[in-house]
Amino acid sequence: MPANHRLVDVQLDERSLVRRSPDVEHERKVAIFDLLEQNLFSPIGAHEQQGPFALFLGIEENRLVFDIRDGDTQPLGKIILALSPFRRIVKDYFEICESYFAAIRTATPSKIETIDMARRGVHNEGSTLLMERLKGKIETDFDTARRLFTLICVLHIRG
Repeated sequence: MPANHRLVDVQLDERSLVRRSPDVEHERKVAIFDLLEQNLFSPIGAHEQQGPFALFLGIEENRLVFDIRDGDTQPLGKIILALSPFRRIVKDYFEICESYFAAIRTATPSKIETIDMARRGVHNEGSTLLMERLKGKIETDFDTARRLFTLICVLHIRG
């Protein structure tokens, strides 16, 4: 894959975001930092000169929108996905994250590890689903999909 088939900027649609807890804000910052450090992002049919890419991720009319732009933020196109396939996994992920954040304050290390393993399992499931939903639209690797799934979860947080 050409080196320019990657993201150099990721922004979340601030209109769909609410005030987030410090834990959630930390997760968002880490996901974006890690995503920009190393990723594979190649819209299908993208010509080599189109990359690198900027991504504006948001929710519009109950749909997930990947607004893809060139490095100068000139629009290249949008990929729109239904949110319904993600609802159960995002809900499960939120529930297990609540348990995890509560556990790290009071639980034993073995209990924290067990909850963290479950949390990673649900996160992996969401990442796999995202890759399946993007198939034929955007080529990405698993680590990129994991970080994008984290950001999709952040977009689902309601006040």
